[in-house]
Amino acid sequence: MSAADHSVAGRQPGGHDDRPAFGVYIHWPFCLSKCPYCDFNSHVRREQIDEARWVRAFTKEIGHTAARAPGRVVSTIFFGGGTPSLMLPKTVAAVIDAIAGHWQIAPDLEITLEANPTSVEAERFRGYRTAGVNRVSLGVQALDDRALAALGRTHSAREALDAVEVARGVFGRYSFDLIYARPDQTPEQWSRELRSALREAGEHVSLYQLTIEPETPFAALHAAGKLRPPDENTARLLYDVTQEICAAHGLPAYEISNHARPGGECRHNLIYWRAHEYAGVGPGAHGRLDIAGERHATATEKRPETWLARVEKDGHGLVVDDVLTSAETADEFLLMGLRLAEGIDATRYTQIAGRPLEPERIDALRQHGLIETTPAGRMRVTLSGFPLLDSVVADLAA
Repeated sequence: MSAADHSVAGRQPGGHDDRPAFGVYIHWPFCLSKCPYCDFNSHVRREQIDEARWVRAFTKEIGHTAARAPGRVVSTIFFGGGTPSLMLPKTVAAVIDAIAGHWQIAPDLEITLEANPTSVEAERFRGYRTAGVNRVSLGVQALDDRALAALGRTHSAREALDAVEVARGVFGRYSFDLIYARPDQTPEQWSRELRSALREAGEHVSLYQLTIEPETPFAALHAAGKLRPPDENTARLLYDVTQEICAAHGLPAYEISNHARPGGECRHNLIYWRAHEYAGVGPGAHGRLDIAGERHATATEKRPETWLARVEKDGHGLVVDDVLTSAETADEFLLMGLRLAEGIDATRYTQIAGRPLEPERIDALRQHGLIETTPAGRMRVTLSGFPLLDSVVADLAA
C-alpha cells in the first residue's frame, strides 16, 4: 500500500455538523519579532502597549458588531495574531467578559489562544486558564534548533517541549504547529522529526508546508536564489509521509493541514471551513455575518494605531463591509468546505447558489480520482486531489 493509499484509509469518516455556529475572532497584532516567512498582520512595537486602552477598543468593536448581529450564541472564541500570549491574562479575561456581555455564551464554549512557546509566556498559562481560555495553540514550528533559527524563531526546541508540557498540564486541550518542506529537508529527516513531535501531541496538530509569501524576507531570499524549498516531487513525498505517519498515530487529517483525533478538531476553525458565521474584531480581522438575509464579508483597518483611532472615533474599525452575491457565497462554501475530509453537502451548495453543481463536471473529476462520495453521501476531495484543490474548486464552480 502506498503512502497516499494508506492515508486515505486513515481519514476520518465523518463527524460533520452543519448546524449553525457562531465564532468570534480577536486579533492581537503585536509580536516581539517578525518571522521572515510570515505575511500575517503582525507588528513589532518597542514601546509598551497600553492594554487597558486596547480592551476599551475591543469592547467598543464587539458592541458595534453585536448591534449588527444580535441574538447569536457564541460557540467559540479565538485569540489570534500576532502573538496573543503577549497579552496580560486580565486583558484576555476582560475581552471574554465583553463578548459575554453582548451575546449569549454556549455552555460548551471553546476559547483558544495562540501562544509562542517561550518559557516566559508559558508561565502565564495558568492565568489564561483562570481567565477562561480552555484550549491553547502553540507555534512550535520545528523541533530542530538550526531550523528554528533559520525560521527566525526566538525559542529553542527544548523550550518548545517544555511549553507543550505546561500546556498539557494546564489546559488538557492543546495543539501545536510545525512547518515542513523546509529548505534541504528530506522525507527521512521530516519523518524522524514528525514522529518525535507526535509523541508529545495531544488531540490536535497543525502541519503546514512552507510557502514563500510575497513581500516577506523569505521571498527576497528566494528571488535571489539564496533559499530553495524542496521541489514539487519532494514536497509531495513530504506530504504523503505526513499523512501516513499522522494516520498511524491516530491523528488523521480532518483538513488539508490539520490533524486530530475524532472529537479533537478545532471547533473555531470548523466554523470557517463549514461556512458558518463569525465576527472579526481587532486590526485586520475578517468576518462573515448574515444580516437581513444577506451574507456580509467584513474586514477592519490593518494598521494597529489607525484601527485604534478609528474605533475610538467611530466605535468600529470596519473598512470593508461587502454584501456577497449568491455565486460568491457558493464559491466560498466550495473552497472552504472541500478543504475538509468530511467534504460538503451538495444540497447545501444548491441552496446557497440557487443551482446545483453540474453532474458532468463531478463525473469527470471522479473519473480522474480527484473527488469521491462518502458513505454519508457527501462530496469530498480525495487525498490525491488535495494538492490540486484550487483547480478542483475552479472546475466545479465554473
